[in-house]
Amino acid sequence: MLRIKDLHAAINGKEILKGINLEVNPGEIHALMGQNGAGKSTLGNVLAGNPAYEVTGGSIIFNGKDLLAMKPEERANEGLFLSFQQPVEIPGVSMVNFMRAAINSRRKYRGEEPMAAGDFLKMMREKRKIVELDSKLANRSVNEGFSGGEKKRNEIFQMAMLEPTLSILDETDSGLDVDALRIVAEGFNKLRTPETSALVITHYQRLLDYLKPDVVHVLLDGRIVKTGGPQLATEIEEKGFDWIKTGLSAI
Repeated sequence: MLRIKDLHAAINGKEILKGINLEVNPGEIHALMGQNGAGKSTLGNVLAGNPAYEVTGGSIIFNGKDLLAMKPEERANEGLFLSFQQPVEIPGVSMVNFMRAAINSRRKYRGEEPMAAGDFLKMMREKRKIVELDSKLANRSVNEGFSGGEKKRNEIFQMAMLEPTLSILDETDSGLDVDALRIVAEGFNKLRTPETSALVITHYQRLLDYLKPDVVHVLLDGRIVKTGGPQLATEIEEKGFDWIKTGLSAI
């Protein structure tokens, strides 16, 4: 599904990603862990097509297509979704109108007719239940006046509506209490299928306890320096990242 080869990227002339190699197959969940400034969020932004980041080398193939040749909206319409670390508020734009525009944009991209209003509202009700999103929040402006947990829950609701094939969760667990984390994680798990995959960016194991990744990667100084199974996240929780850095310096 996703194949990244020797990816280099910079922002404001400073190189952040220094040769990322990563392959994600359908149905897999990959966790990306690392210290602040390692390049985790940069990778998510590069995949989504954030124009602030400059790709200086390498390639990204997504479902057989050159992702780097696509505009951000084309990447979204091809099935890529980024859950933001800090979701923004969009005053004056209702969630209903926002989601209907997004869904119909994707349908137009695929050569399909716009979704009928009744079908769309039914879909909203069904998906809203998955993440226990209050109907009052769903009828307000996008993220306006939402708590941190509500914003993150709203991100998973948007993912549920758009049904992407690859979801990138950028520190979705940041700022969540235990109950909100459980609801968000359980909502995500209900949306999993054998055809969909995810790249989960996080500092901590607690989200991974719910999501149960297939593969865990450690990103340090712009490179993936260690890859393993779920037990790698447990080791990091117990030891931190210094033991990995110490091992690298000894090589």
